[in-house]
Amino acid sequence: MAHKKIIYFVTEDWYFYSHRLPMAKAALGLGFEVVAAVKVNRHKELIEKEGIRVIPVNLDRAGRNVFTELKSILEIIQIYRKEKPDIVHHVAMKPVLYGSLAAWIARVPAVINAMAGMGALFINNNLKMRILRKIIVTAFRFLLNRKNSRLIVQNEDDSSLFINKKIVNPERIVKIKGSGVDTVKYKPMIEPDGIVTASIVSRMLWDKGVGELVEAAEILKNRNVKICIVLIGDTDLANPRTIPIKTLKQWQKTIEWRGYTEDIADIWKNSHIAVLPSYREGMPKSLLEAAACGRPMITADVAGCRELVKHEENGLLVPVKDAESLANALERLANDVDLRKKLGKNARKSIETEYSEQIVAEQTASLYKQVCK
Repeated sequence: MAHKKIIYFVTEDWYFYSHRLPMAKAALGLGFEVVAAVKVNRHKELIEKEGIRVIPVNLDRAGRNVFTELKSILEIIQIYRKEKPDIVHHVAMKPVLYGSLAAWIARVPAVINAMAGMGALFINNNLKMRILRKIIVTAFRFLLNRKNSRLIVQNEDDSSLFINKKIVNPERIVKIKGSGVDTVKYKPMIEPDGIVTASIVSRMLWDKGVGELVEAAEILKNRNVKICIVLIGDTDLANPRTIPIKTLKQWQKTIEWRGYTEDIADIWKNSHIAVLPSYREGMPKSLLEAAACGRPMITADVAGCRELVKHEENGLLVPVKDAESLANALERLANDVDLRKKLGKNARKSIETEYSEQIVAEQTASLYKQVCK
């Protein structure tokens, strides 16, 4: 693979560094020159230390201005024409859409598109979202079925969605379960002493089920169940479903909101249970990392989450948007140390056999070799 070049087009530099570095390292291992086209914030130097060149791009995840969006597409076209990559690897909705269009115009030989979950596009069903969904699906039918293109999905539900709605031909779909977990950094940990703590690590969005979790915490408080519910993560002002800071502060009577932290391993060291009652996921990284630390998981029975969590084996599944069921699951694990240990042990085992960085890197490397033939 010597003298070949791959460009990763990802919205944010932090997301590339936290979610796509194992794949980029797999490309480096094959001899690729690796370039990251990202919106630069504070991770540029960390990415460059890995031997990856960074090209800043001006892309707003929440951008709606037609002229600004067209300017972003033209910028990507110019980058692809100048760099002449052998492969472009797009991650998430907007880079997949804009990057695939740019790759078609710039005649990039191979295109890999990675959908990290279908997000608000397939969760929300208001009129505006239905119209937008129809436009995007039509564009995808053209752009994602080009010769020598592949679509990476992270779970079986998303694969079925693309196939059943006839958006992408089945032979172009590849399932790679998430972005991989560092099984050395995230290692089995004994439970901490003290009150049972259940933590959610997530952006503070309504679609992550944070509202239902706080509601469940209220229910448990009224039942006098001894449990501490902790929210780890920031708001996301670029997302219309973000939870206002004022609301998060008001909730502090019931839960603890600690904001963003880099040290996620420390969160799981000091937690007994991982919880994520999300409405839909690709493959939830926070649960993958919690499972690697041997923590039992509670999550909603929805796409992405049920791919990882097997009910009564490595965690508990609850109906989506159901605070009462969520409260019952939390109470059950809070009161049963043996069940927590059993589920946590199985959670770690599932990471080692299916979700480690090494496994994801090998699957990704195989895909790169395939499209470069």
